[in-house]
Amino acid sequence: MRKRTGGRWLVAASAASAVLLSGCTGSVDPDELPGTYRNAKTGGELLLGSDGKFSATGVSVDRASDPADFHGSWEFLDQQESSDFVYLTVDDDGLGMTAGVQLWPSGRNTVEFRPDPDGPPGLKLTKTAAP
Repeated sequence: MRKRTGGRWLVAASAASAVLLSGCTGSVDPDELPGTYRNAKTGGELLLGSDGKFSATGVSVDRASDPADFHGSWEFLDQQESSDFVYLTVDDDGLGMTAGVQLWPSGRNTVEFRPDPDGPPGLKLTKTAAP
């Protein structure tokens, strides 16, 4: 009796590739980042201004914190060795002891808070169309 393992190997390899690629977002164009991002479920909103300023309304940066309003400046960090991300520098103790937060592009028009870069995402926000 002859075993047919070629098809199973192909399925396993395809599944592994999909898992590996799901964490990759490709290159990010920082000029396309400014805009308004919202989470339809929570109502949280983040505005990334083209002037390097940001404001957040009703946003929870991790799964354990309550939604908060905060503002400050943002900077795109192009990481050659790992994924690119946006660093939000929070002004005026807007999040208590937290001075800054990492925001990760996770698709063409989505960003997500990741308090732990190796952990699961926090709040995911989708860019809204310009009025």
